[in-house]
Order: sequence, then structure tokens, then C-alpha cells
Amino acid sequence: MSRYGAWTTRFGLPAFEYAADQDAVEAAEWDPIVGPPTNKHWVMLGNEAIQMHAANDGTVALWDERHGQRWLTAPEPGTGVSLIETAAGDSWGSAWRHRPPGDPPARTFGPTWFEVTSAHNGISLSRLVLCPETNEPWLLVRVVLRNDASVQQALKHIERWTLAPRFVSLTLQPDQRAPDARAAISYRVEPRPRGLVAIEGRTAAGDALAAGPMPQVFGPAIDLLLEALGDTEVTPRSDRAAHPTLELETELVLDPGQERVLWFRFGANESAPDSPPDSILQSSLDSLAKRLPKASAVEAEEAAMEVPWHAALLTGGASRDEFLGDHTLNQASAYSFSMGFNGAARDPLQHALPLVYIDPNLALSVLRNTCSWSQPNGDLPYALDGAKRPWTQVFQPSDQNLWALWLAAEYAAATGDLESLAQPLAYHPHWNAEPASLMQHLQRQFEFFANGVGRGEHGHVMMRNADWNDTAIELSGVDRAVMIEHGESVLNSAFAGWVLPVYAGLCDRLGDTATGEQARSLAGDLVDAVAGEWNGRWFRRAYAPGKGALGDDDCWLEVQPWAILCGAADEQQSIALLQTIDEILRTDSPLGARLRWPLPERGDMTGQPGQGLSSGIWFSINMTLIWAAARYLPRLALDEWRRMTLSAHTAAYPDIWEGTLSGPDAYNSPESSRPGRTWGTRLLAMQQFPVNNLHSHSQPLLSYLRLLGVEPDAGGALRVGGGASFESPSFRIDEDGHGALETKGNVEIISQHGVVAGRGKLEW
Repeated sequence: MSRYGAWTTRFGLPAFEYAADQDAVEAAEWDPIVGPPTNKHWVMLGNEAIQMHAANDGTVALWDERHGQRWLTAPEPGTGVSLIETAAGDSWGSAWRHRPPGDPPARTFGPTWFEVTSAHNGISLSRLVLCPETNEPWLLVRVVLRNDASVQQALKHIERWTLAPRFVSLTLQPDQRAPDARAAISYRVEPRPRGLVAIEGRTAAGDALAAGPMPQVFGPAIDLLLEALGDTEVTPRSDRAAHPTLELETELVLDPGQERVLWFRFGANESAPDSPPDSILQSSLDSLAKRLPKASAVEAEEAAMEVPWHAALLTGGASRDEFLGDHTLNQASAYSFSMGFNGAARDPLQHALPLVYIDPNLALSVLRNTCSWSQPNGDLPYALDGAKRPWTQVFQPSDQNLWALWLAAEYAAATGDLESLAQPLAYHPHWNAEPASLMQHLQRQFEFFANGVGRGEHGHVMMRNADWNDTAIELSGVDRAVMIEHGESVLNSAFAGWVLPVYAGLCDRLGDTATGEQARSLAGDLVDAVAGEWNGRWFRRAYAPGKGALGDDDCWLEVQPWAILCGAADEQQSIALLQTIDEILRTDSPLGARLRWPLPERGDMTGQPGQGLSSGIWFSINMTLIWAAARYLPRLALDEWRRMTLSAHTAAYPDIWEGTLSGPDAYNSPESSRPGRTWGTRLLAMQQFPVNNLHSHSQPLLSYLRLLGVEPDAGGALRVGGGASFESPSFRIDEDGHGALETKGNVEIISQHGVVAGRGKLEW
């Protein structure tokens, strides 16, 4: 049971009711490391056009990534609230700082909506803010006011939004990303038909950011709009205090028992609703319930609540990209909302993998968008900055192409959609290159991996200046330049040993047998090289010039599951390895396996020992552990999945907000000075925005599917198992192994009940 509330069901879907008085709960205050201590707890909820920052203080901020990474109105100061003024002189509202005396207001976080309910002196207020399923870049607000007193009451409702835009980008200095570095806003009052009033504000892009051609970097200016919907008569107000504030006043007289509903929308003024607001709300809730997956597992009851919740926050993190096209799926958290970059390129590709079975169109869109980042030679940049420009400084990992090949192959295996791979895809304008088909993009990425990244003297994939682990170069103890030139990654050899045969199966289906044979041959060589790294306990991690093999005396988790999955470990080795991992990396760790053991003697850029890359607990790595363990020790796999859940974090650390509704990319291990939280130093801290890293939502979904035996094989087919259930609009698998799949083209399903092939709706 969380100190802050409990899960409930609203509109047939999971929701969390925050009922605590955060001022009275001593443990509510936490240290973001980069920033002052706070008792503000929040989560990001969204559709594919906008995200809202909903917080326990009752406020709502608005994030937009369509043109660049920016807050249309930032979390500080708080905004998006109702204020109530009565004829009796009462003044209160939905914000925590305006709360009436008595019990704390209930704040309910839904999958795409946030609600605050409160009451005072016979007047009750319910304020619900929704990201509509129409995927428009504005929020729908429903305010319900009811008179529970025995006498008539007159009151005024004020809808208030404070405007504090902020552009964030990795290429800006921290002081340029601070709240005071905001674009100027002007606004006007515009009468609308039927007595409606809209207040529009226009951001002057980059006015507060003098250095550089910021208007082009920032993207087009945005018309902000606060509008009353329905037939409510309102009076506009404005306040030119520290931040421009938009307000709409509504005068009401409520008889005893009478209820009034007020409707508003706030956001980018790019489209007008074509339906009544109550219809938008109801159709959004109905659509949400239909599109979110359902799950049931006898031995993991939490799946029923967490699978749809994770799917909502994962898809709510997607954004249509008005600059490059299609959708991006930024890993977000501190990387995006605080630092201002979309990276690494592997992350949106990894996040899209479970969407193959939940929303395959979105998975394809993310694949296209991320492949468009690539240079024409197939080299994927590490990230895009806040202005969507390629960022290649510091990190040039050797694994990124593999994620694109994996996602494309899994998408094709599950949908049969080969036609989409033949469609043209433009390169990022920065590269000034001619478009190519998506399959040509993938071929060039494979060629770059095979020949541009290449292999070293021990037969392993070259490290470059990182593989998956951004600190692998520093942790080698070898001169950085020497390690970049000669270091080798056993991790990426094992990873490629699984990915390349699966990609080869896709090549065969497309008639590109030459590339398929090349991929299989390279994979075979890499698997043989990885097999030679077994030291009797685990697989070595890397090769460093002058030092030889790394990872003989300490176990690095990231390489171990891939060694099993690619076939470098035989059955006996696999079982022994999983038992060793259980004994040394999982012991006394309620959130799952640590990244490394023994605990390193010193920390790194992600913090002290027990944090981050110095033996933290990583969603993306433990997903592969669950997958590998499911083949040989399914009980261990199930237990590891349960340790990954929100329920496990709440049970182990009920006082910590992160991990209640959402989480970071990695948790600190029990040996850390801050167990259950996330990594950080005064210069770089996931802890400053420790929620809505999409690894915390995508990896529980993908590993749940792997528990059910769902994965592509090297022949281009889709394997399915059973043991628990999962159902989405396009895919169903039952506990007994029966199921169904909606396809776009020909697929082959290999199940325990036989093989079925074809297109359309397949059942087995």
C-alpha cells in the first residue's frame, strides 16, 4: 500500500487515487539532486499530440514535442486550475495551495486524464482534465459544480491557466533552460459565435534566447487558446503579473441539489472540436477502453492492472513529428523534459517493440521516424537535440542499427506487412540526401554495422565509444582513444548473434537472399566468438587493449541473457548461468537483478556504487533476463517479471513516489545510499525527473509477451506460447495457447497447437 493512495477502477480502467496530505507525510519530501527538495509528485499523461504534467498539487502543465522539445506552459509555476469564489466570501479551488479546510482533496490519475475533487460549505467541485483520443494538441476540461446545501448559493468559477513556455535542448546551457529563459507571450480576446470567448496567446519563438538563430531552432510559433465549450457564458480576464495568465469567469446560481457542468479546452489552437464536449469525453473513454490491452495471469495478478496502465503511458509518450514525419517515442524523463534531447536512437526502437502487438501502425511509424535520423551510410546518430537536429557528439554506440533491424523483423513477422518496407522514406534534412525505401534504409544500416562498425582481433563487434553501456570505455581502465579504436564488445556480439538471423529471415521474405546470407554468416561467426567467452561461471563482457578480457572476476549482467538467446550457451550452461545470476545478482534485491556484481568499488557519471551503471537495476536489461530465463527456468522468469512491476516497487518502498505510477530507466540497488530511487549526481541526474522514462512502461510489456512465448524466429515466423493471457485489438493469446492475430499480409504462426499460415484474421 502506497503512503500516497491506492489503485482503483474508473471508467472500467485502472486509476490511482492520491488521497494523502503531502504536507503532513514526512517522507513525501524528496531530493531531485538537481534542484531543491520538494513534495511535488507527478506523472505525464498524453495522446499522440500532447502530454500533460499532472501533479499532486492539483496543477497541470503542457508539453509539446511536435516541432521541438518545449513546455507550452511549464510545471513551475503551477497552472491549469479551478478557483471558486462565493457570495459568502469563501475563496478556494482545485490547486493544493487553494484547497479548502478539511480532508485533502482526492486527486485521481487515470490513463489519459487527471481529476481533482473537493468540497466546501455545501459546494462540491470535480475537475477532470483529459488528453482526448482525437489526438489533438489541446486538453479537454470538464468542471462539475454541485450545491449540496439546503439553500440557494451564488458563486463564481474561474478557469485559470498561467503561461510559462520553455524551450529545452541539450545544446543549450543549463541557465538557458531555466524557467526565466522563456519565450514572450502576447494574447488577445476574440469573441466567438454563440457567445463563446477564446483567449489566444502567441509565443514569440526564442525571444529570451538571444544566442543563435533560435526562431528557426524553436520551430513555428504556437497559438495558445483557452476556450469555453458548450453554451456557458463567460467573461475573460487577464493578469500581466510575473507570468501572463489567462482566465475565464463564469457566474452561477445553484439551487439546492442543482449541478452545472462547465467545459473548456486549453492548448494549441490548431483545430476546433467537431463534436459536443460531452461526446468527446465519452468517445475518448470508450476508445481508450477498446484500444488498451487486457491481461490475466494466475500467478501474477498485478498483470491485470499493470498491462493496460503501461500501454496507456507508453502510447501517451508518443508524439507525431511535424518536422520529420511519423511518430517519435522519446524515452523522455530527465533526458527530455529537463535536459532536452531525444536519445539514444535505440530507445524509441526498443519502446516500439511491444507496440507491434498493441498498435502495429504506431510501431511502424516509430520505426520510420527513427530510421529517418540515419546518415545515408546507415550510421544512426546518438540523439536528436531539442530542436530535432542530429547530435553525434560524445557517444557513437555500436549497437544502434541492431535495434532498427530487430523492430523491422518483428513487425514483419507479426503483421506480414512487407509493402510498407518498400515505401519511400526521406532522410533527415540535415544530411541533404535523396529518399530511399525503408528496406534500403535497413540494408544500409546492416552494411554500416557489418563494415562500418566491424569486428576486432578477437572476432567481436567493435566497441566504438560505447556499446549499450555509456561508461564502458571509462570502466575498462584503458586510455579512451585506445579503447575506442581497439576495444571490443562481447555484449554486442551476443546481441547481434540473435538479431541478425531474425533480420535475415526478413531479407529472405523480401527476396534479398544475398543480404540474408551475409547476415547469417556474420551471426554465426559472432555466436562462435561469444561461446568462447564462457569462463565456467558467466560470459566475459569486453576486450580492452593491453588488459585482455574484462568480466572474468565480476559478472556484467547485460551480456548474459543475450549469450543464452543467441545460442552461444548450451542448455547446461544456460541453466547454470541463470542459477548464478539468481544467487549473486538477484539476492535480496526486491526490484530485480543488479547490473553488476560484486558491487564496483567506485561510482561513475551516474552516481555512487549501487546506482545507475554502477550496479543499478535496469528495465531494459532485466527484460532480456526474463526472456532468456523463460526458456529454461520459467519460475525464475516469472519472479523477475513480478519484481519489475509497480506493485513490487510500492511494496518494497511505499514512501517513494517514483515507481508508484511510473519510473526511471534504472533503480538504485539495495546497497545504494538511496535504494529504490534512481541515479544522479549534481551534474547529471535521472532523479530530477524520475518518472515517465518509457523503459519503465515498454519493458514490462515486452517481457510479459516473452513470458507468453511470443517472439519472431530466424525463419520469419512468429512463435507463440501460453500460460497466461493477453488481448489487444490486433492480437490475442489465451492461457491454453490458443489465440488470434489480425494481419496485413501473409504470416506464419508456430504454436503448441500446430502451425497456421495466411493473412487476415488467423486463429489457432
